[in-house]
Amino acid sequence: MSWQTYVDEHLMCDIDGSGQHLSSAAIFGTDGTVWAKSTSFPQYKSEEINAIIKEFNEAGHLAPTGLFLAGAKYMVIQGEAGAVIRGKKGAGGICVKKTTRAMVFGLYDEPVAPGQCNMVVERLGDYLLDQGL
Repeated sequence: MSWQTYVDEHLMCDIDGSGQHLSSAAIFGTDGTVWAKSTSFPQYKSEEINAIIKEFNEAGHLAPTGLFLAGAKYMVIQGEAGAVIRGKKGAGGICVKKTTRAMVFGLYDEPVAPGQCNMVVERLGDYLLDQGL
């Protein structure tokens, strides 16, 4: 299965038959290279991705400044050090799950709830971990 298929069919899918979807999603390598992304994924800066990579390696790095993606600032909320970063911005937010070789990104806006985004992103991340990826 191609990485784009994972984005299109597993991240940008209908959530629980509700007709709701993430607003955008992507899979990056842990080196910051893009493996696949939705057409709606925002135009990010490489330093923003590098800051996310640094957070996975040094948990707590983003908490004081926030997580930035495409210039948008997300307040970093609970996550799992070295494994999951979650952020909130208004009625939307972001979830990033790190696997051995990849980072799975999901962004959402209302009516999608934070827990729904986390479930979609982290389920794919856990699957990739189980596959040794």
